[in-house]
Amino acid sequence: MAHIDYYFSTLSPFAYLAGGRLEEIAARHGASVTYKPLDIMALFPRTGGTPPKDRHPSRMAYRAQDLPRQAKRAGKPLNLQPAHWPTNAAPSSYAIIAAQAAGGGDMSKLVQAVLRACWAEERDIAEDEVIRDCLQEAGFDPDIANRGLLSGAEAYAANLEDAVAAGVFGSPFFVVDTGQSFFGQDRLEDLDLHLAGKL
Repeated sequence: MAHIDYYFSTLSPFAYLAGGRLEEIAARHGASVTYKPLDIMALFPRTGGTPPKDRHPSRMAYRAQDLPRQAKRAGKPLNLQPAHWPTNAAPSSYAIIAAQAAGGGDMSKLVQAVLRACWAEERDIAEDEVIRDCLQEAGFDPDIANRGLLSGAEAYAANLEDAVAAGVFGSPFFVVDTGQSFFGQDRLEDLDLHLAGKL
């Protein structure tokens, strides 16, 4: 059975646009998934990337065109300039890490709820109330957000180091235990084909 390490940032619009397709693909092929939220702003300088605010205007102009196109293809609402972006991604990431450790809910639904809160609902994913709502929506105990902060912080930092070691440089990024990596929500079809033995 294949295993996928899913590296992503809770600030990433492209992780939002991935929706639940990763989980659908994993289920189709009997693959397991480990969710590894990370600090994307710390990842960029370590892997040759540039934070959006520092990118060349031509790159930002393309991003402003491409995101709405991809959102339309995915059938997902998108606010190109969310009211609370960027924000502190650590609290939502800690909650995802804690939920994964605790179990009992739907991880895909949780990740999507957090990303949707940022990119479609104009909510600040650094706020406790928003995080608790997302946990509850996904079937987790909302009090998870108040527990395990130290272990969450340690795992969040470890995810960044794991990502650098695995060759990850953006979000979303999918690393399969076969040695193959796939970057971007637009490579999920390739991941599907790879797990089917066709690519």
